[in-house]
Amino acid sequence: MEKLRKIRIILGITSPFLVLLLLYAMCCCFRRRFRWSRERESLEDGGCGYGEEEGEKEAEEELTRFAGGEHLTVHDILEAPGEVVGKSSYATLYRASLERSGSVVLLRFVRPACVGRTQDVLLAVQKLGPVRHPNLVPMTALYAGPRGEMLFVHPFYAAGTLSQFLRDGVAESHRWGVIYKLSLGIVKGLDHLHTGLQRPVVHGNLKSNNILLDHDLQPHLSDFGLHLLLNPTAGQKMLEASAAQGYKAPELVKMKDASTESDVYSLGVVLLEMLTQKEIMNNKFLRSQDLHPPTSLRNLVLEHKVSDMFSSELINRSKKQNSSNEDSLLMFFQLAMACCSPTPALRPDIKYIVRRLEEIGQ
Repeated sequence: MEKLRKIRIILGITSPFLVLLLLYAMCCCFRRRFRWSRERESLEDGGCGYGEEEGEKEAEEELTRFAGGEHLTVHDILEAPGEVVGKSSYATLYRASLERSGSVVLLRFVRPACVGRTQDVLLAVQKLGPVRHPNLVPMTALYAGPRGEMLFVHPFYAAGTLSQFLRDGVAESHRWGVIYKLSLGIVKGLDHLHTGLQRPVVHGNLKSNNILLDHDLQPHLSDFGLHLLLNPTAGQKMLEASAAQGYKAPELVKMKDASTESDVYSLGVVLLEMLTQKEIMNNKFLRSQDLHPPTSLRNLVLEHKVSDMFSSELINRSKKQNSSNEDSLLMFFQLAMACCSPTPALRPDIKYIVRRLEEIGQ
């Protein structure tokens, strides 16, 4: 009896620990499979509001593949260990490693509360998924979860964004040849969206932080057409963020009204960023002026304060190389300013910008 009593005591003491150990093991088994579900739940209340389909029944999960993602599976995507590399009001970006292939991809998790109506999203995905160009970030797959969560799969570009490249003080960012190469790639990518497809695609959110660089410093435009996947509330938040950073065209009031002309305005701001090597809205010479940034920059030129506006190292390097580079810088500035005209009708179209930029580089 004494022995039996001791056994019962031992079991009574150890049972809670055994139960906890079992629960922990079960959590480990299911942790990775439901990583994105937990992320979805933690981000669902993202302030985006809901579309017209609030309260719909849960749908089955679905994986849509495009060129480059033919061999992906739901298992590959949901079990890929991810590291957060960026966040916005409507999405989170992850650098993820696909265990089966060993490749690294960029996963964009769009909050369920920010996604538009299912029929609109499906139409947009059919339009955006097949788009391919050397200067665009392709969509290789889309995972749609049972509660409206979406994971977009893209290639990962290890060199980071144009914004990081300009802010990090990398020597190459002050070389006219590099700036020209980046600009031409950006313009050609936008040209393909505007004129190279059966129906034009408006980028809608062009900014230096949405331009990814590969190891050869070739630019790739990301986020194009993303506003077509969001509900109106999320789209407006995107527009507000663009306005706060100086990329919003003056005439643009609602995100749904984004146009090729508003894209050209944003392009002009990006080109000016490469000349100034500064965030346009954070330029100390602009803070006290009640004007939109491009007009302020034009006034600096009229006041013969070009050295205050352009990157001093960029100017010095150009002077050391040859005078034609100085002329190229001035023509480049004039083209950027034309893109930033407050009047949409006065902005050049993308075909003219490509031709003019090629002439500047000759």
